[in-house]
Amino acid sequence: MPSNNLSDVERRILRFLKNRRDIKLREYIDIIMEKEGLSFRRACRTVYRLWKKGYIDLDPLSVPSAFHDYARSPESVWFWILTVIVIVTVLTVFYVTTPPLLYLRYVLGSIFVLYVPGATLIEALYPRGVELEPLERFALSIGLSLAIVPLVGLVLNYTPWGIRLTPVAVSLALLSETLALVALYRKYKYYILEHAALPA
Repeated sequence: MPSNNLSDVERRILRFLKNRRDIKLREYIDIIMEKEGLSFRRACRTVYRLWKKGYIDLDPLSVPSAFHDYARSPESVWFWILTVIVIVTVLTVFYVTTPPLLYLRYVLGSIFVLYVPGATLIEALYPRGVELEPLERFALSIGLSLAIVPLVGLVLNYTPWGIRLTPVAVSLALLSETLALVALYRKYKYYILEHAALPA
């Protein structure tokens, strides 16, 4: 491919990287910044121009092809943190009765009742992070939790278990985990769609 439409910087970069294969994009940028003394922005633009002209190939990162792979990826850390919070809260509700861990029970119980059910519902309804600002998510999570928890109590009132500590804790835990799984699956679908558009 003729190289007369390349700048001197682009020619030097191509000469230096000629024999290098399977280099990550971040390493590519760092090398350009170091060798040519370019800013991060100019280095990124240089790589983009070289890619557009066909001198370098950029392969997309491997995208988890199955839901269980996505569930083990770094994008799903929020789900596992939430699951740990729910499990620890339920355990403290049932097994902690004396200070100082009793105060932990109060804190986790408050988060579990006032935030977690609404937060998981918001994540299920709006799985993409750009749809709502963080403050809006936080406020809606508290508001929806204040609406969901009484509804759970109302439903439990018409069951043989009634409104007692054990049925309420278990019901809220199951509801929160179910909504979190729905949110995780919806986030996985969006993740696949967003990464399918990357150039091959």
